Amino acid sequence: MSRPLRSIIHLSALRHNLAVAKKYAPLSRIMAVIKANGYGHGMLRVARALEEADGFAVLTVQEGVALREAGFAQEILLLEGFFAAGELPLLVQYRLASVVHSPWQIDALLQTRPAIPLWLKANTGMNRLGFQPEDFTAALQRLRQAEADVTLMTHFACADEAGGISGQLFQFEQLTAHACLPCSMANSAALLGYPETCADWVRPGIMLYGASPLPHQDATELGLQPAMTLSSEIISTRNIRAGEAVGYGGTFKASSDMRIGTVACGYADGYPRHAPTGTPVLVNGRRSRVIGRVSMDMLNVDLSNILEAAIGSPVTLWGKGLPVEDVASAAGTISYELLCAVAQRVPMVEAQ
Repeated sequence: MSRPLRSIIHLSALRHNLAVAKKYAPLSRIMAVIKANGYGHGMLRVARALEEADGFAVLTVQEGVALREAGFAQEILLLEGFFAAGELPLLVQYRLASVVHSPWQIDALLQTRPAIPLWLKANTGMNRLGFQPEDFTAALQRLRQAEADVTLMTHFACADEAGGISGQLFQFEQLTAHACLPCSMANSAALLGYPETCADWVRPGIMLYGASPLPHQDATELGLQPAMTLSSEIISTRNIRAGEAVGYGGTFKASSDMRIGTVACGYADGYPRHAPTGTPVLVNGRRSRVIGRVSMDMLNVDLSNILEAAIGSPVTLWGKGLPVEDVASAAGTISYELLCAVAQRVPMVEAQ
């Protein structure tokens, strides 16, 4: 019998969440972000489920090539662009679009003039990639010489926080007002929270996987469904007495007699080692909590109020019935990290 830990990918949830994105941005084209192996869900699997998207955004040329070889005809965008001029022949061969964020990339494009779509990125405050506002117009003028289809883009730093997007939006609108070119601004948080940012293209990421990008609205409130359920089982139970410790370092000590269970999942599977006592978990569909320190291959849960729980009882680490955001919040991280961190050794199973 194999170890019971599974990452279950709900294909219908992916399709549902794409429909939600279209509802929030009905006049925009959807560039579905499927980098990081589809946020841990399997890039090609996600692409097949999201085949009605207008395009796919990935990180590397290799990912783009894999999508083309799998038969996808949509626009495929390299979000960090090409990393060396020597990659340009592959971009041409496989019809891959590229973000352009640095002068050296424009130099390379003007030398070869490849017939590929280009997305010129403005740095409006993220201070990560993109041309400074004072350099953006000149960069656009140079890029027009490449005689390529050009889309203008930026990325919001605080669409999910109190700072909002107003300053960045104003600057981007000023930069692009007279360009008469397609534009793209909205990530998941902006798409859901700021409809004025839903321009020609939107770039949903985390929302497609059923997690909320907004701190004060959960996925259910936004109409999203979890696309991944990380599930396992109880593999051991025991009764402990008041004062006894659980796990490495004895960080949890029972305040009274209690019953605990051991679950086949640990940090080598991608569960956060720093998840503290109290991190939520479902046992037999009922909410419980992690207790003690997470081990490499196991973690312990409180069974005191789940009397029917026994060896083989199902456990949901996150997913249907337990939003990944709740687990991430308890562990002091974000849902993106948890989804992307599920280890390759965890079997991935498709479900409709």
